[in-house]
Amino acid sequence: MQKTTAKSFDARQHHGMEGYGIPSGPPQQIAMLVYPQMTALDLVGPQTILSTLTNVKTHLVWKEKGIVMTDTGIPIQATATFDEVPDNLTVLFVPGGGLGMVSLLEDDETLAFLRKKAATAKYVTSVCTGSLILGAAGLLKGYKATCHWSVHEMLKDFGATPVNQRVVFDRNRVTGAGVTAGIDFALQITARLRNPKYAKALQLSYEYDPQPPFDAGSVKKCPADIVSMLRMMYDPLKPSIKAAAKKRIKSG
Repeated sequence: MQKTTAKSFDARQHHGMEGYGIPSGPPQQIAMLVYPQMTALDLVGPQTILSTLTNVKTHLVWKEKGIVMTDTGIPIQATATFDEVPDNLTVLFVPGGGLGMVSLLEDDETLAFLRKKAATAKYVTSVCTGSLILGAAGLLKGYKATCHWSVHEMLKDFGATPVNQRVVFDRNRVTGAGVTAGIDFALQITARLRNPKYAKALQLSYEYDPQPPFDAGSVKKCPADIVSMLRMMYDPLKPSIKAAAKKRIKSG
């Protein structure tokens, strides 16, 4: 018997999938930013789910096509340049990172690209510290948003209102919390782009049924000594983030 996979779910197209909210017409366009030293899982979780949607075209976007190295050494292939991405995107997505993310807070070319495409995108989205990049582009001012716990409160520096939720929707801005929240984010976006039935089908297809081995996945649950150790690891990023925020807010 042939094994049913997410790819075969996609390949069946409309056959037997009435009621799943699949749109007709041209493919919906999804642009996902990739950049050096980004966090691979911030991208791969959402990309795996969103690229499975029937009738979509997904672009992995950077300044030039070619290999982009992530923070764990996994190479990602950029498939389109900034100039090749169409307007009127269905989803514009930004993943997070550590030092790679910090470098983009001062990258005028990337921030200009995000502002331009956000102006006509249906959804402007991020996961993890990708929301800080959206903030640096001026795209979260006056919006509720979330981020990785270690820099969550720094969303205020970019004019956003931090919210302690796994996924935050505020009008057409959608932000996910740290790293693994990307799967929750993608399933919730799927429910909007298709319907809950389609999102549930993908959730089962990928057997997303989290049963973590330790109850330590949030600051509230993790032992205080571990939280303190991790804060010391992340704190060196904060001065650069704050400086970039001050510069961006001052420049308008």
